[in-house]
Amino acid sequence: MIRILLKTLILYFSLTTILFSQIISSIDITGNKRISKESIIVFSELNIGNEYSENLINNSLKRLYETNFFEDINITFNDNKLSIDVIENPIIEKLELIGIKKKSFLEFIKEKIYLKERVSFNEFYLKRDVNFIQNVLKTNGYYFANIKSNFTKNNDLNSVKLNINIDLGEKARIKNISFVGNKVFKDKKLLQAIASEEHKFWKFVSNKVFLNKNLIDLDKRLLENYYKNRGYFNVKIIDSFVELDKKNSSFNLTYNINSGNKFTFNNFSLLLPDDYSKKDFQKVEKIFNKSKKSTYSLETINNILNEIEKIASNRLYDFIDAKVEEEILEDNKLNLKFIVADSKKYYVERINILGNYSTIEEVIRNKLIVDEGDPLNNLLFNKSINEIRSLNIFKEVKSNIKDGSDENFKIIDITVEEQPTGEISLAAGVGTNGVTTGGGIKEKNFLGKGINLNTNIEISEETVKGQIIYSRPNFAYTDNTLFTSVRSLNSDFLTLYGYESKEIGFSVGTKFEQYENLFFSPELDFTIEDLSTNSTASTNLKKQEGDYTDFYFNYGLDYDLRNSSFNTKSGYLTSFYQKLPMVSENNEISNTLTYTTYKELNKSNEMVGKASLYLKAINTFDGSDVRISKRANVPYNRLRGFEKGKVGPVDGNDYIGGNYVSTLNLSTNIPGLFPTIEMFDFNYFIDFANVWGVDYDSTLDKSKLRSSTGIGLNMLTPIGPLSFSITQPITKASSDKTEKFRFNLGTTF
Repeated sequence: MIRILLKTLILYFSLTTILFSQIISSIDITGNKRISKESIIVFSELNIGNEYSENLINNSLKRLYETNFFEDINITFNDNKLSIDVIENPIIEKLELIGIKKKSFLEFIKEKIYLKERVSFNEFYLKRDVNFIQNVLKTNGYYFANIKSNFTKNNDLNSVKLNINIDLGEKARIKNISFVGNKVFKDKKLLQAIASEEHKFWKFVSNKVFLNKNLIDLDKRLLENYYKNRGYFNVKIIDSFVELDKKNSSFNLTYNINSGNKFTFNNFSLLLPDDYSKKDFQKVEKIFNKSKKSTYSLETINNILNEIEKIASNRLYDFIDAKVEEEILEDNKLNLKFIVADSKKYYVERINILGNYSTIEEVIRNKLIVDEGDPLNNLLFNKSINEIRSLNIFKEVKSNIKDGSDENFKIIDITVEEQPTGEISLAAGVGTNGVTTGGGIKEKNFLGKGINLNTNIEISEETVKGQIIYSRPNFAYTDNTLFTSVRSLNSDFLTLYGYESKEIGFSVGTKFEQYENLFFSPELDFTIEDLSTNSTASTNLKKQEGDYTDFYFNYGLDYDLRNSSFNTKSGYLTSFYQKLPMVSENNEISNTLTYTTYKELNKSNEMVGKASLYLKAINTFDGSDVRISKRANVPYNRLRGFEKGKVGPVDGNDYIGGNYVSTLNLSTNIPGLFPTIEMFDFNYFIDFANVWGVDYDSTLDKSKLRSSTGIGLNMLTPIGPLSFSITQPITKASSDKTEKFRFNLGTTF
């Protein structure tokens, strides 16, 4: 009985649900002209057989409005029949952006805004796009830009013609940059550390003098790094703010800084996984010992982390995750613990190259050390990105690593922003060494293949030099750079060295990294020379007149351990260069060695000491005289206080150079000498030099150590860089010609 009753109740409730439910039996679309009925149903996600509810209709309305196809939508439901009545948004027939002349800038904005031709028009999106353009213009310095938009509607075609008129106005220049709370460093040093610059009349080609939000954000990071690299572990860049100077249509930019206290390193420790060998990381321990008790530096920490990653990569350890924990002690000291842990291993599924409209993709891929299918090594990947940047043909190189099709794979997007790579230059210079003029045409991305093509000519009082240089990176997929050059050189040294030389030559060579930081550059060089001497030349020099054909094998070795090739503060560079005759009438062999070391003497005021050694020797295999045009002379910039070429052995009236040259240069900059003048760079120097060895007459060889000391100034002027030095010779030979003042002024435009 109970079972029959339960079955009756279940049947009753089932029939009630069917009778009172509202099932969509049909869907009718009205008002649509451009958008098909089928598309509207797909967008709405409504289907016949759905149970009608307010929630269902609200979700459908939301989805339909999100398409931006419709101005108005009305949905009704009667007798299980659903009706959707729509009013379509007009389509953009024509869109004009007026007022931006720079094509690349205009294309960027067109690409980023939502509204485009053949896209549905909506006033909400128009307002959004106008705000976006306004922000982009501000980011690029156009704070006074005025944007007006208007549109005309064609009701018959349900379309609009849209105009966005942009009055850029003047770029907002930075009148003054100041620092609040800075009690540690001079403002001049902080100005040099940031990217933004105060507007000066000689900086008319710099975009950094215009107010730029992105640059301001970069400035904050640069300021923080500047302080942290000089001991200020807990520095805070609290804020930045701008003040409009309406009178000059410019801004005053201010950074608010809390430097905190200066810290020193106390102790270091390294925690490795159990299966790692501590012997492999002995170099890290050496850095620890060297850095103890030294001033806290973010650069030091990053160098240690990079060294850990480098060792792990070279020792084929699994992928690692290296981090540092800092423990604050009393007296502003820090203990640092570097923790190395195994991380998940990922593989490169695909590498996408984006933004290369002119450059062949192969040029970029050839610089990648990490390839598709390889394990994703962060060290090698970052090195690959730096290799692409080193091509110097892109304004910007960005990378993004995202998830692949599987949890073990990653996809890499490398986006490049191309820049103009052609350059026409003219140059002029004047100084105590005479007048120099020249010009050239340079293309860094010839045919979109990353090929460097450079033609130039240089004319001075003594020489006329012209050359064409062709350089191709990754020649024949070898990762080596191939370079060739054709040159012509006329040298009139009749009054200086007693000879005149006319040369034409051809060379071909390559350069590649043989080992880490060791670069090898072999070269084949072919030269034809016509040599003549003046009427007063000695008999031995006159004997050398004639035509010469030389075929040399040259090579260079460079071992570079500088912290940076630009604005170097530490490390050293060693270079050795040798010329070996293969076919030559004199069979001269030349050896040149240079060694330069840098040492940061005082981090707080960026005082950097520099020592440079230069050695050169040239001899012949058969003991014959070295040709006058090949003899060694003291480089002009390595012995200040002496006239150019007027040093060393003299034959009659001619300075003939020697078989051997040695120089030693010691210098240091003088920071803070004129703290209010940011363009000045002062330095103090001591120079030592000697030139000796005469093949044909030993009596002419009067070896003598030359030395001098003085101060130098480098200055950026509106018409180019200016350098001058005031020098006092200390020791010299009786035949040497001295000078106490030297200057050079020149520019490239």
